[in-house]
Amino acid sequence: MSLITSVMDHSLDDGYAEAAARKRAAGESGMPKTVRAKLGLAAGLVLAALVVTVGAAQARVSAPVVAKERQELIDRIDRETAAADKLEDTVDKLRAEVSARQRRALRHSGGDSRADLVGVLAGAVDVHGPGVKLVVDDAKEAGSGGGDGPRGTSGFSDTGRVRDRDMQRVVNGLWQSGAEAVSINGQRLTALSAIRAAGDAILVDNRPLVPPYTVLAVGDGNELSTRFQDSPDGLYLDALRDNYGIRASISVESDLRLPAAPSVIVRTAQPSTEKDTS
Repeated sequence: MSLITSVMDHSLDDGYAEAAARKRAAGESGMPKTVRAKLGLAAGLVLAALVVTVGAAQARVSAPVVAKERQELIDRIDRETAAADKLEDTVDKLRAEVSARQRRALRHSGGDSRADLVGVLAGAVDVHGPGVKLVVDDAKEAGSGGGDGPRGTSGFSDTGRVRDRDMQRVVNGLWQSGAEAVSINGQRLTALSAIRAAGDAILVDNRPLVPPYTVLAVGDGNELSTRFQDSPDGLYLDALRDNYGIRASISVESDLRLPAAPSVIVRTAQPSTEKDTS
């Protein structure tokens, strides 16, 4: 008990107590008392204030320059965007002119009825009529997946996303079922059309499409719907829907309107003028 009492009564070491008593007797404190120390403290404060002042001045001077460069960059982006929009408008006008010239050339090829038929089959003219509307969409819980997954070998995917080969089979199935004209999301398909993939995006003639994918097919609506759903490609779509959650619905429509294809230019093939002599 005497040890505990001693610790409680003398919590500080005697040496610390003696040192504190000597400082109090000598009148010492934590602040510097000599002239050199005071001058050093003042110089440090002045230097710190100078650094802060110079930094603020530099920031104030450079701020207008940064703002000017930013505004110049914004103006340049606006100019380039306007130029790109103008070029896109020019491309659209040229495509329309090409389509008009193609339609005129088809009419001069012999017989209006024949020209109209060729124009419809080639996708050079807009069409309307009965048919089917097929909407294909990703699964609700669709995820992103690479190209090395199960779809690379089996044609299916566990990601729940619609792929380019799925749309290829859907379109080919509609053609084989009797469709006379087909479009995807307003993009008319022709014999020259390509359905491809760029990452997770589906491209039709190098134009990206956004799900859901609305496929319009002109033809005998009831027969076209029945034949497609009973075809291998229709059963393939059912398998995607049942096993991977891909959503698809088909309906018969009384009047569908499909636009003309932007371009049906053939650069290599030429019509044959030789007669069969066999």
